[in-house]
Parts: sequence; C-alpha cells; structure tokens
Amino acid sequence: MLKIKHAVACGHHLHTPMFFFLLNLALADLGSICTTVPKAMHNSLWNTRDISYSACAAQVFFFFFFMSAEFSLLTIMSYDRYVSICKPLHYRTLLGSRACAHMAAAAWASAFLNALLHTANTFSLPLCHGNALGQFFCEVPQILKLSCSHSKLRELGLLTIIACLTSGCFVFIVFSYVQIFRAVLRIPSEQGRHKAFSTCLPHLAVVSLFVSTAIFAHLKPHSISSPSLDLALSVLYSVVPPALNPLIYSLRNQELKAAVWTLITGCFQEQ
Repeated sequence: MLKIKHAVACGHHLHTPMFFFLLNLALADLGSICTTVPKAMHNSLWNTRDISYSACAAQVFFFFFFMSAEFSLLTIMSYDRYVSICKPLHYRTLLGSRACAHMAAAAWASAFLNALLHTANTFSLPLCHGNALGQFFCEVPQILKLSCSHSKLRELGLLTIIACLTSGCFVFIVFSYVQIFRAVLRIPSEQGRHKAFSTCLPHLAVVSLFVSTAIFAHLKPHSISSPSLDLALSVLYSVVPPALNPLIYSLRNQELKAAVWTLITGCFQEQ
C-alpha cells in the first residue's frame, strides 16, 4: 500500500482522477488495517486481550472513519469508471481536478462525521454486563452486548440508517457497473471485453463482500450470534476487503505496476 501511495504521488503521468482516487483508497485501506490488525497481533503474541477504555474508543472512531471513507471512495470510483467508459467525451468536464478534490473531501468529511457520531453515541452507554469483548477488536455490536441501557436502541437506529445509506450506495455501484457491462458488450474485440470484465467483476465482488458482511455483522439478530460467526464476519468485512483492494484496483493496472516497479528498482539502485 505504501509503494502504491508513493508511486501515484511521484509519478506525474499518474496524476489522473482514477489514480487520485486510488491514492485516497490506499490511504483508507492502510488506515483501516493499522487500526485493528497490529493490536490483534500484539494480543495474540502476548496472550492477552486487554485494551484500555480510551484505546477502545479510539479504535472504534478510526475504524468507522477509515471504513466509511473506503466505501465512499469505492462509490466515487465506480462513478469514475462509469463516466470514463460510458461518457468519455464528458470525462474532463464531469471529473475535473476541482470536482475530484471536492468528491474526495466530501468522502473524508462524511466519514469523520459518521465516526464521531457513532463513537460518541456508543461510549455514552453504560456498560453493566462486564467489560470483556468476544472479538479481536472493539466492534460496536460487541460493545452493545455489554450495555443494558435502553438508549442502545439509539445506536441500533443509527446503524440501521447507515445500513440504508450503504445499501443505496451499493445500488448506485451496481447500476454503474451494469451500465459499464452494457457498454463493454458492444466492444468488438474479445480481448477488450475480457480485459474489462476481468477488471470490473473482482471490484464488484469485493464491494459485495464488504457490504453484505458488514450489514449482517451489525444488524443480525442475537439469536443466531455465536463467537465463531462473529469472528468470521468481522474478518470478512474489516480485513479482507482492505487487503484485496490494492491487488484488485492497483496491481492489476499495468501503468501503476510499471510505476511501482520503477520506484522499487530506483530504491535498490540508490542503495
């Protein structure tokens, strides 16, 4: 992820809307992985599950912040691909540098507000069922299990609203890709169609995995909850998509692969 970030930042020929959003996505992926995985690895190596109250609150905030930004950027990137393939003559008009900056700023700003709202609301609840989380990071559904306050319905309501907004974004992503697939099917070259499908289908698969597992993990009924199911769902939406995004969105791109390789070889030559 760091190599991708440096390659896009240093490669002037990569200063296009698509690579600008890839840079932002790489930052969101790196942030979301660093929020949960290092602490989980530390706890596993030292055979402990301790985390302070303030560290747990910080983990919830940054997790919501980076994951919300990631999904917003994935939505914007689907729009970028839709315009580039279906409306190529309007691409520079609809996705100029100012428009891209505004969309990226809106993604990060909305993610910040979402994270702040959920963190403040979650940690205003009294915990009366102990302080042991059955998870490898501070996940909101696990924290809600420890609360006996009726005000936790407020947080469930917020999660439901976010789930509805996320579903709306997912519908927009699917619609964008349907339009892209319709345009791709009109490409006379079989190689061109194969290249487009091999790029777009993995994108759609990862987004579907992220949305379905995240919504189910946060809104599933307690009657079907179990430690193994909770752990599997948490890994599927919090670790797998950020780990796969660099492979799917970046390293399958020939221009970016060449830029990363140039950056790596340049570093070795300097040494």
